[in-house]
Amino acid sequence: MCNGILGKKIGMTNVFASDGRLIPVTVVQVGPCYVTQIKSDKTDGYSALQLGFGEKSLVKVNKPDAGHFAKSGSAAFSALCEFRVDAPETYQLGQLINLDMFSVGQKIDVAGISKGRGFAGTVKRYGFTMGPKSHGSRNIREPGSVGCSAWPSRIIKGKKMPGHMGVDRKTVKNLQIVDIRPEQNLMLIKGAVPGSKTGIIEIFKSNSK
Repeated sequence: MCNGILGKKIGMTNVFASDGRLIPVTVVQVGPCYVTQIKSDKTDGYSALQLGFGEKSLVKVNKPDAGHFAKSGSAAFSALCEFRVDAPETYQLGQLINLDMFSVGQKIDVAGISKGRGFAGTVKRYGFTMGPKSHGSRNIREPGSVGCSAWPSRIIKGKKMPGHMGVDRKTVKNLQIVDIRPEQNLMLIKGAVPGSKTGIIEIFKSNSK
């Protein structure tokens, strides 16, 4: 069985559990996804399914992509992603993949692209402690000493410095499914998931127990 599916982050809200607890959840539109390519050990060296999510008009894709989608007999999609599968021969091109593989209470891993924060300093980017704000201190949000002395007299690679923050692939593991609404293709996931509203996320079955 396929180990994951594509979805779109709608936003956050909260729901009440049966015992009265208020649970913060992220609402995700999961699928419908369609199989656009089947990869096997014989032809590609590994077994996987390429799933398409977010239908769009064929006039909005280039000719190579249009030909690729035509092979599966499906519409064009705005997002494509591969998911590992054990028996690719049991799937067909154009086959629908939906929420049936998940259940309420199941643990999942969610991956997505984090929000872009632009250029950020070390306090915001890495959580550095700020300097004193009184008695004439001029070192409040500066990173402080970063270089070496006479040897090697340079900044070591990988030093935590100000720079671009966000727009990185992040994975949050062991999130719990609070509710599934198949008639709306919605999944309610406990807690926060990476990315902004309308961002594309990947949902995997968690391997942990």
